[in-house]
Amino acid sequence: MPQPPRPPASPPARALDGILVADFSRVLAGPLAAATLADLGAEVIKVERPGTGDDTRAWGPPFAADGTAAYFDAANRSKRGLALDLGDPADAAAARELARRADVLIENFRPGSLAKYGLDHTATRAANPGLVHCTITGFGSGAGASLPGYDFVVQAVGGLMSITGEPGGPPLKAGVALVDVLTAKDATTGILAALRHRDRTGRGQLVEVNLLSSLLGSLVNQASGHLATGRNPGPMGNRHPSIAPYETLACRDGRPLAVAAGNDRQFRALATTLGAPELADDPRFARNQDRVQNRTDLMKALEDRLASDTPENWTDRLLAASVPCGPVNTLSQALELAGRLGLDPVAPVGEGRIPQVASPLRLSGTPVTPPTAPPRLDEHGTALRTWLSGPADHPLPPRV
Repeated sequence: MPQPPRPPASPPARALDGILVADFSRVLAGPLAAATLADLGAEVIKVERPGTGDDTRAWGPPFAADGTAAYFDAANRSKRGLALDLGDPADAAAARELARRADVLIENFRPGSLAKYGLDHTATRAANPGLVHCTITGFGSGAGASLPGYDFVVQAVGGLMSITGEPGGPPLKAGVALVDVLTAKDATTGILAALRHRDRTGRGQLVEVNLLSSLLGSLVNQASGHLATGRNPGPMGNRHPSIAPYETLACRDGRPLAVAAGNDRQFRALATTLGAPELADDPRFARNQDRVQNRTDLMKALEDRLASDTPENWTDRLLAASVPCGPVNTLSQALELAGRLGLDPVAPVGEGRIPQVASPLRLSGTPVTPPTAPPRLDEHGTALRTWLSGPADHPLPPRV
């Protein structure tokens, strides 16, 4: 007998199902935090100013087919788009209503500037006691409240550039807006902690993060070393201040190989694979602290042997001996590597749209949401404004 058709499978539960996020933030840290919450299943409404939208829509090239910069797409996946002019009374009222209905509000306006619209934490808490209100600033809400917060400037004044680059060379920034990315992760952590507190108490709270503090918190061993000694660390290129070899080493034709021998056992395996096991017993190199003290001699001894072959061939041999290493890849090679390892690093989001780098999160019980294309400016505005003007207990309209 023919089998009856099976009912359609229910979509898997997501960790943040039922959570509504009002994303009033711009540029990178706030939008990336909101996109991470969307990955976890939250419904995110991105609020932008009419006409121009988020600054990053114009930060190109490169641009998508619709003229939006690829930069914008990097931090705004899986959101609904709503354009509101907070200077317009009707739009400001809609923004306040959105804040009243939301579980989370994310903004990175200068401290105090939202009060005139009734969107500061005092006002949002009064209207919605369960709201988790996350504010992101450059330098906090105290003496640094008036300072504009841009990643590049914070990398400079926060000390990161002073330890990045080659010894004797100019200070350098990281190759991406690293401080914004770190701050986004701190904001996400704070929001999730506040939601957990709300689960227990029913009360929301203010979550404050700032770029400078997030950067300082990320300097870990460099900051700890400074606090222990009072000395300012300087740039060391690709070298590590406390481990050797933990740097790039020249192979055939000078091509670099990244080697991270984090303990004496790994160094012995490295020396043996290079055909020089005696290096592991040399008093200059036997212990990590010895290798750090004699780094120049160590580099020469290793590179003399590495010069006989390519980084790729050495990688195969050294990984077989459990020595952490790898060639210095381009971005395309890095994505290819992740693909070969089964990490599915790229997710399509529709014909004609820029693919997304997949979420790095893997949850066995509540998998992350497959990304959808970032919204065009005010893409869902008509439906959302109608919803905000109706009864508060009506569910969000479905996406079309």
